[in-house]
Amino acid sequence: MSETRSPQPLPGVTLSEDDGVRYLHLDTPWIQGGMRIRAPQVVEIDYIQRMLAALLWLSPAALAEGAAVQLGLGAGALTRFTSQQLKMATTVVEINPQVIAANQRHFHLPREALVVRGDAADWLAQAEARSVRLLFVDLYDHEAAAPVLDDAGFYAACQRVLDDDGVMAVNLFGRDASFHDSIGRIAGVFGSDRTWSLRPTRQGNSVVVAARGATLPPRPELLSRAAQLEQRFGRLKLAARQWPRMIRAFASLPGAADAPAFKARLP
Repeated sequence: MSETRSPQPLPGVTLSEDDGVRYLHLDTPWIQGGMRIRAPQVVEIDYIQRMLAALLWLSPAALAEGAAVQLGLGAGALTRFTSQQLKMATTVVEINPQVIAANQRHFHLPREALVVRGDAADWLAQAEARSVRLLFVDLYDHEAAAPVLDDAGFYAACQRVLDDDGVMAVNLFGRDASFHDSIGRIAGVFGSDRTWSLRPTRQGNSVVVAARGATLPPRPELLSRAAQLEQRFGRLKLAARQWPRMIRAFASLPGAADAPAFKARLP
C-alpha cells in the first residue's frame, strides 16, 4: 500500500526485517509492502498475489501485450512482476519521494519501469484514454484506514484509461461497510456485471477486479488459465489454481441487490 494526495506532510519511510523478508512502513507499524531479500521476484504478500488474479481476465497468449500501470508503489512487487516477469511496458505513479528512494535502494525497483513522482488522480487526468491494459490501484496513507482516492470520479478516470480488454485490480482494506461502499462505487462505474471481488485475506484485504469490456471466462477456460499461470509463476508463490474459487460476482455479495449499481442494470 502507498500514499497519494494528502494535505499533510508526507510520512517518512522506515524498514523492518523478519524471517528473511524486508518490509516497508510509513512511520507506523502498518506494512505497506514486503520483499524476500534473497528472492526479490517472489510475491511475498498475500493481497498482492490476489491482485495478480486480474491476469485471469487476460488471454494467456497475450499477457505481455499492452501497458501496465501501478498507482501506489508500496514495496514494488507489482512493478517487479509486470516489468520483469511479464515484460510489459510498466509505469508506476507514487507521490512520496521517500518511497521511491527506498525502492531504488532496498527493493530492486526495475530500471526499465517508468517511475512518475506525482498524484495518481493528476496522472489519470492527463493519461491517454484506452492506453492501459492492466491497472493496479493500491492507494492508502500511513494510517491504512481507507483508500485515499475512492470516489466515483476517480474510478471513472480509471475506466477511461483502460483499453477495451483492460482490467483493474484494487486493494481495499478496512471495515465491511467501507468495503461495500467502495465496491458499490466501482460497480456503479464499471457495471455490476463487470465487477468481482476475491475472498478477503486473513489480514483483511479485499481485492476487487473490474473490467472495461472483458468478462470472466467460462469455468473450464478459467481453470485452464489458472493452471497455466501457476505452472509459469508458481515458483514466485502464485497459487493461481486457488484463485477461481475465491472469485465472487458483485451481484452475489450480501446487500448487492440493494445497491444502485445493481438495480440500474436489472432488465
